[in-house]
Amino acid sequence: MKGFTLIELVITVAIVAVLASVALPLNELVAQRAKEQDLRRSLREMRDAIDAYKQAVDEGRIVKRSGDSGYPKRLEDLVADVEDQKDPKKQRIYFLRRLPRDPFAIDPQLGPAETWGRRSYASPPDEPKEGDDVYDVFSLSGAIRINGRPYREW
Repeated sequence: MKGFTLIELVITVAIVAVLASVALPLNELVAQRAKEQDLRRSLREMRDAIDAYKQAVDEGRIVKRSGDSGYPKRLEDLVADVEDQKDPKKQRIYFLRRLPRDPFAIDPQLGPAETWGRRSYASPPDEPKEGDDVYDVFSLSGAIRINGRPYREW
């Protein structure tokens, strides 16, 4: 059995380099899609929790102060236990176990609640602004999805 010639070695290295250059973008695409799925799941969980909080207020299970919209004041209110006003035993209500982080948040020093943009009930949908309550959440990332839609608009 004879060894490789220089030309065979160069061709082999070139083939490996081409395969590696194709695999790297594919790996980045897989990682981005995983983050997108995590973002979609986190938004759904928090929006469901916000809706459940509002429903509990509307049902009288959570005390509503005069002038309040009934939505939580802060995202942290979704993980804090609240006393159920309709339960004779005053059981505690929880809406989320923990606040998820925005998977596209860059700064690791930020807490989970700080990674999300918040829209108040009083702000218009096309110009979300923070206010006295949390009506909706969105990603603060300036990144754009594979299809061209910004993550902020999810």
